[in-house]
Amino acid sequence: MTNVLVCVKRVPESSGQVQLTDDAQSIDGRYVGFTVSDHESCAVELAVQVAAATSGTATALTVGAEEAVEQLRSVLAVGPTAATLVETDPKALGPADVAKEIAAVVEAHRAEGRGHDLVLLGNDAADSGDFQVPVRLAYALGVPVVTGAKTVEVSGDTVIAHGDAPDGGTERFEVPLPAVVSVLEGGVAPPYPTIKGRMAAKKVQVETRQPVSRPVGASRERLTLPPAAPANVRVLGEGPEAAAAAVDVLQELGVAR
Repeated sequence: MTNVLVCVKRVPESSGQVQLTDDAQSIDGRYVGFTVSDHESCAVELAVQVAAATSGTATALTVGAEEAVEQLRSVLAVGPTAATLVETDPKALGPADVAKEIAAVVEAHRAEGRGHDLVLLGNDAADSGDFQVPVRLAYALGVPVVTGAKTVEVSGDTVIAHGDAPDGGTERFEVPLPAVVSVLEGGVAPPYPTIKGRMAAKKVQVETRQPVSRPVGASRERLTLPPAAPANVRVLGEGPEAAAAAVDVLQELGVAR
């Protein structure tokens, strides 16, 4: 039996026009809808598959604002049977903060007798591009990690992950449970909720937890491009009469003698 925790994030829909906040440090989501990324949708499908194949459970988790319950409900509609929200301001969080909060939930659930053998996440965040959370989480938990997996299965006490190799082939990794695996889209088809699934998701009591520590933030730097240097134009003349002036310029540049 493998109990799986799958982590998702509330991110803006990329199909609409994406605008940045005034400080250019995050996405202004006032005029867009929200969803979970394709990487995470595939992670949810793999979590459900592993739980079903091993007679285990699949639990969804997100760290974010109260509105992120909407995304948890959409995940619950496709298979997981429980969900946890760590309610906090997502704009104040960096990758280290998110990893710490997920690790705290894993430890708390273990202490409560409902531990997770496998934690699945999207390979990187669809909005901020952060890809540090899986590795930081594994380090915090003291467990092995595989990143960039396309498929995941469990055999006994071992998780087997396949991903794309640099040479175009396939890589296979086997690590002992418990473990952390980050998922790239493409290995499985993202699930789509049915009406029955949506109705069932509305009845699930979402567990709400508070952050365990003060966030340190993302520590991002805003980079700006300097204005282009003005171009100086020097008219040498027209036709054959300009040849002598052109030679003079080439000699000045050291190109001709």
